[in-house]
Amino acid sequence: MWSRVKRTLLAQDLQRQYRDTKMKIKALSRSMDVHGPSRSGDAPRVSHNLDPALHPFSKPREYTRALNAAKLERMHAKPFVGALEGHSDGVYCLAKDPQRLGVIASGAGDGEIRLWDMPTQTLLTSYPRAHQGIVSSVVISPLHFSQQGNAVSMGSSEESNSRMGARRLLSCSTDRTIKLWDADPHSDRLGPSFMDEDEDEESNELTSGGGILGGSNPWKADADRSEPLRVWNTKTAINSLSHHATEPIFASASSSVQTWDITRGAASSSAGGGALREMGWGAESINVVRFNPSEQQVLAGAGSDRGVVLYDLRSGQPLTKMVMKMRANDISWSPIEPTTFALASEDHNVYTFDMRNLSGARQIYKDHVSAVMSVDFSPTGQELVSGSYDRTLRIWTLNKGNHSRDVYHGARMQRIFSTLFTQDARFVVSGSDDGNVRLWKARASEKLGIGSGKERAAREYREQLISRYRNTGDVGRIERQRRMPKAIKNAQGLKRTMLDAQRVKEERRRKHTRAGEEKPKAARKDAILAIKE
Repeated sequence: MWSRVKRTLLAQDLQRQYRDTKMKIKALSRSMDVHGPSRSGDAPRVSHNLDPALHPFSKPREYTRALNAAKLERMHAKPFVGALEGHSDGVYCLAKDPQRLGVIASGAGDGEIRLWDMPTQTLLTSYPRAHQGIVSSVVISPLHFSQQGNAVSMGSSEESNSRMGARRLLSCSTDRTIKLWDADPHSDRLGPSFMDEDEDEESNELTSGGGILGGSNPWKADADRSEPLRVWNTKTAINSLSHHATEPIFASASSSVQTWDITRGAASSSAGGGALREMGWGAESINVVRFNPSEQQVLAGAGSDRGVVLYDLRSGQPLTKMVMKMRANDISWSPIEPTTFALASEDHNVYTFDMRNLSGARQIYKDHVSAVMSVDFSPTGQELVSGSYDRTLRIWTLNKGNHSRDVYHGARMQRIFSTLFTQDARFVVSGSDDGNVRLWKARASEKLGIGSGKERAAREYREQLISRYRNTGDVGRIERQRRMPKAIKNAQGLKRTMLDAQRVKEERRRKHTRAGEEKPKAARKDAILAIKE
């Protein structure tokens, strides 16, 4: 009884004290502008304390994520997109349209040229009997052309008023001809309203001689597209073509390097069988010629005498000649660094050079086991793609080691003679002598189609994790792991054994010679025999 009364009195006393005391309570308040989602539907923001003492297992967690990311990348690596069939002979040259993202031209050994639409993987048109011999090179002009056949610079008022589809394609062959074709043969499918009525009336006006203006104009888009718009005849077989970036001039490689005006025929020029200029430096045959896209008055050529020559259009003379141990099969200029170019060599390597200093290569890429037939820079200038006689296509990251980032091969794919990057740098195209043009992803595990921002952020996070832990544990091993055909794997082992034996032999030779008599030579300079000015 007394304990109950005591508890009651104690409770009344506490209530009295609480009523007389004013308590201060501090509530937590957060602004929704700072801590809330930026948009409705977004995930709420999560605050993290970055103090390392509070996260003792952060490194092991990150390593596990990097390992899982490397495994998932290899699991989802499906680089092959599709094969474009139709050629009855091997595909020996490819060209991309500088102004149209998805248009690719291919030339085959039976003289046929085809235009492809890569997004739909369909044939736009074909030129079945374009040449009587092997189509050795095709190039799509970066310029637009008016109805009168004049080249129109990009962005001009004449170009905006001219008929769309005034694109031109150049091809050459061993039949000693260069031909000009309409590179947009389906422009008339948009109907007669596609051309302005004023242009129709102007095209039918009478000339001072009584003829119809444009009636016999070979540049008219409605002409028979199975016939070339213009033909240049040469004395020797043409091996390569290259178009100037901004002017209506193209270069050809045969027994010499010749430049031509695309708007003028052979009869309207004076010297060299219609050529504007002819340049050479002692080679029996020039295999490839390429205009520099940035330094537009410079072009490079590689000949059968193992020489790589730089030419200057302003003087019309060769500048420098670099003689290598093995012949170069292809040249590609960097779109970002005007002085950098890549060489595809017969010695199984891809070289990058700076034209200001040709005494040594900037980098050597060494994974091929047979002659490299083609090389091309990506539009970003950060990657290279090469195709080889060993039936593999390799992608290289510029200035990051001498091993390929990825290698593609197919059970039915034969020797690769031409490769290129698409204009968006997301895909690579290869042409091989099995008659197929193949489309590949530049990133083997990349998802096709439109991705959300979260997907892009997650992909970038996984790439950063792999890059950070590439040299830790099994991440790098899993990332580098590739399944290779047995023949190529055996050839790689044999090549590695031969190179090791050669290195041991050179070391022993130096040990048993007089001091200073034989000095070791860097591999970047060993491939170059001489420099001639």
